[in-house]
Amino acid sequence: MGKKLTHEEKLELDKKYNHRELPRVKNHFVYGYKCFIKLFSYAYFGIGSVILAVLVFPWIRVFVHPKEKFQVQARKFVSWSFRGFIKMMCCTGALKTVPSTEDFRNIHGKIIIANHPSMLDFVFIMSLVPNANCIVRGGLAKTILAGVIRQCYIVNTLDFDELCRLCKQTIDEGNNVIIFPEGTRTPRHGKNPYKKGAARIAYYSKCDVQPVLVGGNDKFGLGKHDPFWSYNHTETYIYDLKMLPVIKIDEYKDLTETIAAKRLTEKMEEVIYDAVNENDKNYVTNRDKNC
Repeated sequence: MGKKLTHEEKLELDKKYNHRELPRVKNHFVYGYKCFIKLFSYAYFGIGSVILAVLVFPWIRVFVHPKEKFQVQARKFVSWSFRGFIKMMCCTGALKTVPSTEDFRNIHGKIIIANHPSMLDFVFIMSLVPNANCIVRGGLAKTILAGVIRQCYIVNTLDFDELCRLCKQTIDEGNNVIIFPEGTRTPRHGKNPYKKGAARIAYYSKCDVQPVLVGGNDKFGLGKHDPFWSYNHTETYIYDLKMLPVIKIDEYKDLTETIAAKRLTEKMEEVIYDAVNENDKNYVTNRDKNC
């Protein structure tokens, strides 16, 4: 049984995640098709993850040694498969992507942070950055994605010192580490406080931080607490990812870890949310700007 929410907690959830502002569905046939395709994509993704874990990774493991080289090749294969998954969703009309003018593949040895409006954000970033590791929620290691996650990525249930050590190791090898500083998906309205973990890892690893904006229109149906059978009421999902100015770790190296983590986290939040507000000028996000 889950924890019973207080009246105040329910009001706070409603404030952050309500979708009363959405316009009515205009074409119910198209809307139903988009909902079906979204659910089909979930199944496609889940089956693909099992195939990777059961059939593909064992073969890569046979020919690629040691474990560190295997993980690099496995992550590259995951990146390639994610690009195929996104192309499939584009072909079925489930979403559109805005071609990026930046070369995400040239990111090396950095912490990549991003806002997190939908469940596909990790898929998009991984598809653009083939040499990326990621800190993922430990609970996902108990889902259908377990076979992929345990072999390729870092779970957040590890001791923090061990987490830092693993991140520094992969960054020193020229890879990147993707972290969503909110620790959960961004609410429809307002924002979650940024956790200091990403900043502490960057400080420990002595690496720069590359902020990324997951932009585009309203991701209703892919956000936290959205109804499972739901989709953007008026438009196809549009994903517009942008690389934002790099945050240099040298600006914080002379500070104590505690102060550096605080200021670096504040800078991350400022850069991301300035970009989110700019994105709102170009797309219909249905976000309450007053929250």
